[in-house]
Amino acid sequence: MKYMAIKETGLIVPDELVMNKIYFIRRQKVMIDIDLSELYSVDNKMMKRQVRRNIDRFPSDFMFELTKIEYDSLRSQIGTLKRGEHRKYLPYVFTEHGVLMLSSVLNSGKAIQVNIQIM
Repeated sequence: MKYMAIKETGLIVPDELVMNKIYFIRRQKVMIDIDLSELYSVDNKMMKRQVRRNIDRFPSDFMFELTKIEYDSLRSQIGTLKRGEHRKYLPYVFTEHGVLMLSSVLNSGKAIQVNIQIM
């Protein structure tokens, strides 16, 4: 397994882990909010709160909410939730530019370092 290490923090995240969390939706490569929050080691609810507080930084070409049809299709392909679990809200997905902006609003050292690896 190939690893990418960030020398300053000693952070090691398998490349395959990042690559497996990139999806092609609406002709764009995107990452789902829950996957990004796991990579950044932040609570998804807190991350989405920061996004809503800084919504002007996230135009539609940086981030968008999945439709119910897109979410159901994605969920059936990758099994994003275990049986019996439900999300109250549809997930946000972030394009490459949105991922860059996300690390700036989270203001966390780990978010910045993982973001460098994702890019």
